[in-house]
Amino acid sequence: MVRSMVMLHLLLVLLYANTNEATVEKAYFAGGCFWGVEYHLEKLDGVQSVVSGYMGGHTPNPTYRDVMRHTTGHYESVEVTFDPAVVRYEQIARVFFEIHDPTQRNGQGPDIGAQYRSAIFYVNDEQRRTAEKLIALLKAKGYDVVTKVLPYATFYQAEAYHQNYYDKHHKEPYCHAYTKRF
Repeated sequence: MVRSMVMLHLLLVLLYANTNEATVEKAYFAGGCFWGVEYHLEKLDGVQSVVSGYMGGHTPNPTYRDVMRHTTGHYESVEVTFDPAVVRYEQIARVFFEIHDPTQRNGQGPDIGAQYRSAIFYVNDEQRRTAEKLIALLKAKGYDVVTKVLPYATFYQAEAYHQNYYDKHHKEPYCHAYTKRF
């Protein structure tokens, strides 16, 4: 009897712990300079963190200097950690398309170069389908979207001085501004 009471107690503790654990998901976006993408996405309710970094290249552990030399193939990207109970992936992806120009090739505003290309790196089929759906909606509205939808690649966190850049320097993005597209 005591043993079954202990087992029942442990089961209830596990069930209670699982229902109260915050579930988080990750999303990865590249839309020009990562400072501006980070700045806008971290302001969304339900977004717990946005980290600037590099994705999609062929050089392991790239540095900012490596990426700026255009030899690594990386995109300046952000890793978004969010609570899907508060904000859906689609909401974040819509904002992504509205804070950068998804029609500009090899750059964003005055920032020109392959590292500033537009891409969504999906971590599962649901994210891929959502990204493709949003691109189709934009194309139906006449936008010539060049944003690539790519499978997750290793994310390399950028150097500390790139994290929360605009907040640290009390500035606002110069090449990312909100434009209603949906």
